[in-house]
Amino acid sequence: MKQMATDQPIQFSIGELAKEFDITTRSIRFYEDQGLLAPQRKGQTRIYSQKDKVRLKLVLRGKRLGFSLAETKTIFDLYDTEKSEQRQLETMLQLIATKKEILAQQLLDITSVMDDLEQLEQNCNETLKQL
Repeated sequence: MKQMATDQPIQFSIGELAKEFDITTRSIRFYEDQGLLAPQRKGQTRIYSQKDKVRLKLVLRGKRLGFSLAETKTIFDLYDTEKSEQRQLETMLQLIATKKEILAQQLLDITSVMDDLEQLEQNCNETLKQL
């Protein structure tokens, strides 16, 4: 569905985006329902813009980094309504700081569980040798 004429924007079908990002069309429709994407409609057909494509890429990247869809929507809403880049960056920095704190705690928890498992494994091996 891409249009290459210089006076018309590039457009994408839901199938093209699903294929490019290796996700289901159902996922894309879900992101639309969550207010993260806003395609135009031509009858029953969704027509996605370059902006939608960029937003979808950011949604997937944010998801991979552990950001919730609500956090991603907050960033998008700021971008749409707040003309001050400073406010956008401050919000993003706060989200990053919170995410780093959560990950640091998870890392401590994982390290502790790994230590416990190592000890349990050693105990099992020692008991097995005595049998």
